[in-house]
Amino acid sequence: MSLRPTFRFLAMLVMFLSLCLFIPGLIDYLSGEHQNFYLFKIAGFSFIAAIPIWFLSRKARSFSNRDVFLVTVLGWVLTAIFGSFPFYFSGYFPSYPDALFEAVSGVTTTGATILTDIESLPKSILLWRAFLQWIGGLGIVVFTIALLPLLGVSGEKLFNLEFPGPASEKMTPRIQETAKILLGFYVGFTFIEFLLLSYSSMGPFNAISHAFTTMPTGGFSTFNDSINSQSNYVKSIILLFMIIGGTNFVLHFRALRGGLRSYINDREFLYYVGLIALVSSVILLIPYIASNGSDTSNGSGVLDTIFQVVAILTSTGYTATNYELWDPYIKQFMLFGLMFVGAMGGSTSGGMKLIRVVAIFKYARTELKRALHPKAIIPIRIGSKVIEDEVIRKTLGFFLFYIMFFFFAAFAFSAMGIKMESSFGAAASAMGNIGPSLGDFGPTDTYVGLPLAGKFIMMFCMLLGRLEIFAVLVLFTKTYWRT
Repeated sequence: MSLRPTFRFLAMLVMFLSLCLFIPGLIDYLSGEHQNFYLFKIAGFSFIAAIPIWFLSRKARSFSNRDVFLVTVLGWVLTAIFGSFPFYFSGYFPSYPDALFEAVSGVTTTGATILTDIESLPKSILLWRAFLQWIGGLGIVVFTIALLPLLGVSGEKLFNLEFPGPASEKMTPRIQETAKILLGFYVGFTFIEFLLLSYSSMGPFNAISHAFTTMPTGGFSTFNDSINSQSNYVKSIILLFMIIGGTNFVLHFRALRGGLRSYINDREFLYYVGLIALVSSVILLIPYIASNGSDTSNGSGVLDTIFQVVAILTSTGYTATNYELWDPYIKQFMLFGLMFVGAMGGSTSGGMKLIRVVAIFKYARTELKRALHPKAIIPIRIGSKVIEDEVIRKTLGFFLFYIMFFFFAAFAFSAMGIKMESSFGAAASAMGNIGPSLGDFGPTDTYVGLPLAGKFIMMFCMLLGRLEIFAVLVLFTKTYWRT
């Protein structure tokens, strides 16, 4: 296995990130918030350091199957490491592990933070923090595929490996054309949300920051209380684009060509919208049923409830209300359950993805039928589409690994003296790339109090969840490293 193609790609990635860092550096310079030009220094030094690596490996143009796995994982890790340098040298993070935690949380679009006073940060750092989430969503996937032709290799292997969801579907015969279309949708939705939010009291800077963190379903906000104190107009706009970000981007392409009926004809989209409506309705109705008609909603109206359900389901992680005040506690338990589900496959959301959950449910129901009729041939269908056994096998494997690492993280957190509610919440949040969770790490809390070992475990789980587990675990097998 030759590492030269990998080094070439990683060098190009560093140069791209260095150029992006010049924008926060320019904001830093114009605002006069820092006089030592540390962002320019980081960008310039990184760009120059990457040039000789790129030059020495410039003739390497072929990726093997093994290279695809390695460059995927290293690309994400390197982006997180590079992204942590501006945080650390800004002086607003107490230690480098805290800066790295924030960067990994950003790149994986988790939205978990160790910051207790976000509004005290300079605009340059807030913008870089939001931009990390934007490129960590669908953006970094498209950028990666767009760069691969320069290396002389098709991007299809990497597309199938990195594209969020259980399976990808090409919209055009050429994968590079598909990447350009996805990038167009991603940038277009971000720009439209920015324009709509700019008309609110947020102002242009907060508007672009939230547009950067909504489309990748990330959830980093520029406000200490997230979206809690924002107007209903702002919450409604962000709610709409969270739903869009949680929808399969291939479906957006179909709707552009075939009309809005494409959404209605998609079975997974109906499951997606139906789950939002069902959980929101149950949470809103439970207090009235439990109190014989009196209002015990703890101040959370219809909009805030739907917003919070969508934020957790799509793994965006914004908070519009303190859901830890919700009672009875079954409402919080329902949100906890949504952390595992995720939105549609092919979206920028985290979690297991709704289509996987539906496939597992269909498989379990089919096995019950087969128990009664052992000789019957009963296909597993989602809508009119028959799901192949290979897809079911991979889905079950993913599910088992997901649950295994969830319990591993929860056990590790509990061994560190963290109470069970907080341990389970943090583990589910990390694996699902959610952000806020329960207990000590709820919607109004941060992860600053998490022990150092716990932060590294969380970072590992964030990467597992974002890279769909298999891309990371395959690097730990003996078979991968055999010649």
